[in-house]
Amino acid sequence: MPIYHKLGEIPQKRHTVFKSKKGNYYYEQLFGTEGFSGMDSLLYHVHRPTQVKEILKSYSVEPKIAIGKNIKALLLKGFEIKPAADFLESRKTLLVNSDCAIGLAAPTKSQTEYFYKNADADEMLFIHKGKGTLKTMMGNIDFEYGDYLIIPRGMIYQMHFETSDNRLLFCESHSPYYTPKRYKNSQGQLLEHSPFCERDYKLPTVLETNDKKGDFIIKIKKEGMMHEMVYATHPFDVVGWDGYNFPWGMSIHNFEPLTGRVHQPPPVHQTFETSTFVVCSFCPRIYDYHPLAIPAPYNHSNIDSDEVLYYVDGDFMSRNNIEQGHITLHPKGIPHGPAPGAMERSIGQKDTQELAVMIDTFRPLMVTEEAMGIDDGKYYKSWVE
Repeated sequence: MPIYHKLGEIPQKRHTVFKSKKGNYYYEQLFGTEGFSGMDSLLYHVHRPTQVKEILKSYSVEPKIAIGKNIKALLLKGFEIKPAADFLESRKTLLVNSDCAIGLAAPTKSQTEYFYKNADADEMLFIHKGKGTLKTMMGNIDFEYGDYLIIPRGMIYQMHFETSDNRLLFCESHSPYYTPKRYKNSQGQLLEHSPFCERDYKLPTVLETNDKKGDFIIKIKKEGMMHEMVYATHPFDVVGWDGYNFPWGMSIHNFEPLTGRVHQPPPVHQTFETSTFVVCSFCPRIYDYHPLAIPAPYNHSNIDSDEVLYYVDGDFMSRNNIEQGHITLHPKGIPHGPAPGAMERSIGQKDTQELAVMIDTFRPLMVTEEAMGIDDGKYYKSWVE
């Protein structure tokens, strides 16, 4: 995160003695990236954050691959993913490569019996349905429909829901999420032409400091394995922190679309970037206003990337028979474009109310068995007239 933030109590100088009012030492932890060269924050704990009492069990959570080398366009009916009470058990990976894992989750209950840490990947959670609070060792963020939540790797967190009908899109990334470079100046501030600004960020606010000893279960995902460990103290015992590496969020509803006289390419919708894929937000907007404009996207070849579209809400102008929660995959190697008739229907239209999230990966995606279970089986033929 290229913005400085702090919460709670911190000493005036780094790496110096810091005590509670009772005279007890607080314990400093560097939460950093890229060794000691990347974004980091300094956290101050009531107890040592290193106290592992036991490793209960370890087991594989690697997705099972159905298609390793895919050329077929797919339509996945996301709302057919069955809800599950447990947050982690509800997460179903659908598309995966060596850089990321994309999937859906439909948890019905809050995650209160354990804490979770992804040691391998930064996580992006998009809230399609539901409301609640992301609770982390660095503070809490309230979330609702339309929110993106960015959770850096190594962050211990819980998802607390106020609702039982919850639908989430997730993308685990082995490289960090950043806001696009072209939106920022050399110091990292978002520029005037950016479709969002720092005012739109949802930063951690309430910092809950728990001074508790006992048995606290932490589930840690690492290298395709889930390790269940017992910590001797409550992981949310931070009294203060400052820095640049922390969880944050923003609402897709605060993304301000960039429009033009003729059809604008997908990069104008870009919201996040990593070194291996990009994330775009397609939001309600006026259509192109040249008198001869064709608002529908032109046919284009997927030469360098696989395109994943998650449909959230509204009328999806370029496709037929698309519903909320659907996911389309357009793999590299074959061109794609609007469905037959969509281009003609778009001419003369003034605006769209569509809402969708797009993930374009630079390496091909493999298709999991979970994905094949919700595949419509015929989407790849939908361009035949």
